[in-house]
Amino acid sequence: MAKIKVLDTEISVVQDEYISLTDIANSKDGESRAADIIKNWMRNRGTLEFIGTWEQIHNPNFKVVEFDHFRMQAGLTSFVLSPGKWIETTNAIGIVVKSGRYGGTYAHKDIAFEFATAINPIFKLYLIKEFQRLKEEEQKQLGWDIKRNLTKINYRIHTDAIKENLIPKQLVPAQISYVYASEADILNVALFGMTAKQWSEANPTLKGNIRDYADVYQLVCLANLESLNAHFINENISQEQRIKKLNELAIKQMSILVSDSNMKKLESK
Repeated sequence: MAKIKVLDTEISVVQDEYISLTDIANSKDGESRAADIIKNWMRNRGTLEFIGTWEQIHNPNFKVVEFDHFRMQAGLTSFVLSPGKWIETTNAIGIVVKSGRYGGTYAHKDIAFEFATAINPIFKLYLIKEFQRLKEEEQKQLGWDIKRNLTKINYRIHTDAIKENLIPKQLVPAQISYVYASEADILNVALFGMTAKQWSEANPTLKGNIRDYADVYQLVCLANLESLNAHFINENISQEQRIKKLNELAIKQMSILVSDSNMKKLESK
């Protein structure tokens, strides 16, 4: 669930691209019955053609025969069509009805924008703008999560190598914990020049750990170092030799990364 504000009206967005038709209808001046507004819009022949075509493009399970039945009735004064009836009869997926706290009628953005056109074309323009802004913010957050998770995944590979090659059998938990912490700090020292403890002592007011404050260049380099260290461990290279090799590689890789134009683009995202 996300919220965007369009001309002082809060619009709910769910499942990434489904926008609340109920909230859009409530933005219409002088109208208080969103359900009736949506029903009146759906009984229109043009609307039926649009949402029916959308379903045929995106929904392989759409019931075209039932859709044709509705289309033939469109325009008749006796014809009434609710979102629930449309979904149940045609197996539609472009419009959904939700109950509960965030209940209401929602539609895929393609359909929601078409509905907004019928409500208020100006409102539609602002709706598109705010929806695009929401997607851009989500992409920025996704980019950060991918970079952070890349480090976590490689760290798992790294710790698995430690467990398989460095930890003697039947060690007590305290001993196992000490070996893991020591190996993690090899990477910290090679790249950051200090252990996690030294960083925490030097930054008592900051929350998190040294890696949470790494920049894009350091995160990419750290991901590479973790994979290399796992390989060195599998090759039975001593800890003293590994930290020397990793430091040399960190210096070389960081020198390359900071001058890479593609990395500069990644940093700006």
